[in-house]
Amino acid sequence: MKDKNVHQEGYSLVSNSAATVETTECGKKFRNIEGMGWIVTCLFIVGETAGGGLIAMPSAMVSAGLIGGIIIIFLGAIICAYTGHQLSENWTILQERWPEYRHHCRKPYPAMGLRALGPAFMTVVSACLNVTMFGTAVVFLLLAAKNLENFLHAYSDVELGFCYLVLIVAAFMWPFTMLKSPKDFWWAVIGAMITTSIAVSLIVYGALMDSKVCMEHVNYPDIHLSKFFMSFGTVMFAYGGHGAFPTIQHDMRRPYHFKRSVFLAFLIVFLMYLPVSLLGYVTYGDSLRDSVIPSLQNFYVQQAVNFLITLHVILALTIIFNPLNQELEEFLNVPQDFGIQRILSRSVMMLAVIFVAETVPNFGVLLDLVGGSTITLMALIFPIVFNLFLVAGRKKHNNMLAALDEAPPSLADVWRYTDKLKMTVNLLILAFAVVGGIAATLSALNVMASSELSRPCYAGLFYPTEHASSVQNASLSVVHLGKVNCCGPFRNISVLGSLDYCLDPSISLSTGSHG
Repeated sequence: MKDKNVHQEGYSLVSNSAATVETTECGKKFRNIEGMGWIVTCLFIVGETAGGGLIAMPSAMVSAGLIGGIIIIFLGAIICAYTGHQLSENWTILQERWPEYRHHCRKPYPAMGLRALGPAFMTVVSACLNVTMFGTAVVFLLLAAKNLENFLHAYSDVELGFCYLVLIVAAFMWPFTMLKSPKDFWWAVIGAMITTSIAVSLIVYGALMDSKVCMEHVNYPDIHLSKFFMSFGTVMFAYGGHGAFPTIQHDMRRPYHFKRSVFLAFLIVFLMYLPVSLLGYVTYGDSLRDSVIPSLQNFYVQQAVNFLITLHVILALTIIFNPLNQELEEFLNVPQDFGIQRILSRSVMMLAVIFVAETVPNFGVLLDLVGGSTITLMALIFPIVFNLFLVAGRKKHNNMLAALDEAPPSLADVWRYTDKLKMTVNLLILAFAVVGGIAATLSALNVMASSELSRPCYAGLFYPTEHASSVQNASLSVVHLGKVNCCGPFRNISVLGSLDYCLDPSISLSTGSHG
C-alpha cells in the first residue's frame, strides 16, 4: 500500500474499505476505520488479566514475606507493563512494514516470532501460546465449576457433583466461544472488570472485619526459597495475560495507542492486587489456603466474592478461548466467515479442555506451573527478544516496507541499532525472567511429583464408591456447607464464636477458640 504525500501539519489517510495508513509528524501509523478506543481496550486488558489470580495473591505474599511480596507484586506490575508496551511496539512495526497484517490476522503473536527470528520461532511461539491459553482455560474452567459447586452447597441441598458442573459450565460457555474476535464480545470484558472490582472491595471489607480478631493470633511462616519461587509463578499467572494482547490490539481503531491502554491497565490491576494481598497477609498469615475466599469469615461476604469471581472466570474464558480457537482454525484452514467449520473446530477445542479438566480435577499446583513456565515466556521473554530484533530490523531498513526475501536481523544488528540503556534494562529483565521462571517451574514440578493426584472424573465408571469420595473431598476445597477457614496458627480462631464453623475438625485445639 502506497501512502499519499502529507502536509507538515495534520495527517492524511489512505483508505481501503476497512483500514487506513495514517501519516503524522512521527511517521506512518496504521489504523482501522472501525475498532475499539484505547480506554475500552484498557478495560479489556483489566478484565482479561485480573480475576483468577486475584484470590491467590495473598498466599503468594505469605510465601514471599511482607517485603518480598510487596517487591515482587510491584516489580511484576512494572515489568509486565513494560513488556506489554514492547508487544504493542512489535505489532505496530509489523503493520507498518508488512501490509498483510493490516487486515484480520488469526495469529498475531506467532507472526512476531516469524518476522523477528524466522519461521522456526513462529512454531515455538504457537506452541507456547497454545499451552498457555489451554492451561489457563483448564484452570479457569475448574475454578468456575468448583466455586459454583461450593455456592450450591452453601445455599441449597443440591448435589450435582463437581464433575457434572464442569460439563454444565462448559456447555454454558460454548456458544460464546463462537464469536470471531475481541471486538465482538466487549460486553464480556466490561462485565469481567466490574465483577473483579466489586470482589476486591468485598475482600478488603471482609478482611478488615476479621482483622479485629485474627490479627491477635496471626502467625507468619519462615521464608523458604522454593516457596518464594512458587510465589513468582503465582504472580506471573496473575499478571501474565500477554498471550491475548496482540489479538486485542489488532481490533483497536488506532493500534499504536495500545501502550496507553497497557500502562493504565496495569496500574489498575496493581491497585487491585496490592490491598487484597496486604490485608490477606496481615490478617490471616499462614492460615491462608491457596485462595483467600474461604478465609473470609463473614459468610455472606465470602459467598458474594465466590459468586463474583466465578462470574469473572466465566466471562474471562470467552477471551482466553479466542486465541486458541483462531490458532486451530488457521491450522485447519477454516474460513473466517461463520459457518459449520467454525462450529466444529471450536467445539473440538472445548471438548479437549473439558477432557483435561475431567482428567485432573484437583488442579492445585497447575496454576504455578503454567505461571512459571509458558506464561513467563509469553509475558516477559518473548516480548523483549522480539522487540530487540524487530526494532533493529526497522532501523536497518529505514522503516521501509519489508522485501519479500528480507531476512531477520542478526545479533550484530541488534547490538548496533539498540540503545545501550534499553539493552541493559532488557537484559536485566531477561535474567530475572529466566532465573525466576526456571526456579518456579522446578518448584511446581517438585510439588506435583510429591503430591497425590486425584482420580479422573471418568474413573468413577470403574471405581464408583472410592472415586465419589475422593472427588467430593477434592472439590470442597473452598467452602463446605457454610464453614470457613478459621485463622490463627492452628486454624481454630473463629470470628463467629464457635469451632463448629471451622473447615478443619481435626486441628489441634490447644489455643482454644475466640468466643
